Amino acid sequence: MRVEKGQVVKKAGGAGMILVNDALNSYSTNADLHVLPASHLPYSDAAKIKVYINSTSAPTAAIIFKGTALRVPNSPALASFSSRGPSQITPGILKPDILGPGVNVLAAWNTQKFNMISGTSMSCPHLSGISALIKHAHPDWSPAAIKSAILTTARQKDNRQQPIVDEKHVPADLFAVGAGHVDPQRAIDPGLVYDLAPGDYIPYLCGLGIKDESVSAIVRKNVKCSSVKSITEGELNYPSITVTLPAIGSKWISYTRTVTNVGKPMTEYSAAVDVAKGVTARVRPAKLYFKEVNQKQSFTISFRRNGDGFGPAEGRLRWVSKEHVVRSPISIFME
Repeated sequence: MRVEKGQVVKKAGGAGMILVNDALNSYSTNADLHVLPASHLPYSDAAKIKVYINSTSAPTAAIIFKGTALRVPNSPALASFSSRGPSQITPGILKPDILGPGVNVLAAWNTQKFNMISGTSMSCPHLSGISALIKHAHPDWSPAAIKSAILTTARQKDNRQQPIVDEKHVPADLFAVGAGHVDPQRAIDPGLVYDLAPGDYIPYLCGLGIKDESVSAIVRKNVKCSSVKSITEGELNYPSITVTLPAIGSKWISYTRTVTNVGKPMTEYSAAVDVAKGVTARVRPAKLYFKEVNQKQSFTISFRRNGDGFGPAEGRLRWVSKEHVVRSPISIFME
């Protein structure tokens, strides 16, 4: 649509175009292959231009190309078109999972040599390539282990060591960034992974109320959910944790997770959990000791409300060793 606007301007005899954002898109701008000189400006600059246009009877403008200038004060930052959670189908699992490069990506194109494209169609191949690199380094890892490695090593800070911001340049929440921005080098060596076998998804799918024939089609074998002990979304051995807490003073809500040591043997991890005000969380056991590679250990994380507060809240679980920090985002709904 942005390029098409330029085509209309060119057809009308225009020499150039200033494309400005509305409040919804704010600071998210795109480098498109325009048909005439064009400049895409954020909403804050757009407001100034509109003031200028209304201040004179003969407004003028010029676009002067002074070479390439790289200025990225907030990188990475979330684009306005990036999908936000929570999931409407499975709210018990935090979505989105991860952020990846997806804005103004320069690459080969089918109708000309190169093009700049933005969107999921760009971030998806980045994450797919990173998954392939991890699989090459660890051929025996399952898809779930690879996904866990990507999520638990993601970064939550930008190049200023500040929280990642959204298109309005305010800190983005978990339903925007998920685990954070992918870090390929750290994902190769995550320390611990939350692994899942194909059969582990059957109790989860049945717990969602999916029909037998649909579950069978997904797992490629006959399944009767009536004979399966189903689990809730929160019980799936997933790298992130989502919990819904009832009224203050109610019982603890607990989930069990199992981690696999893919780092060095003879390694100890200590738990650290941070949650929003009004929520208490605890982890048992608070330490995990791994004698061997590929050894599995389970732990229970529990939550309870202890104060006022409604709506979604955030937290993070960290398993810390001398060499690794394994991070799991926590999303909390309060009834």
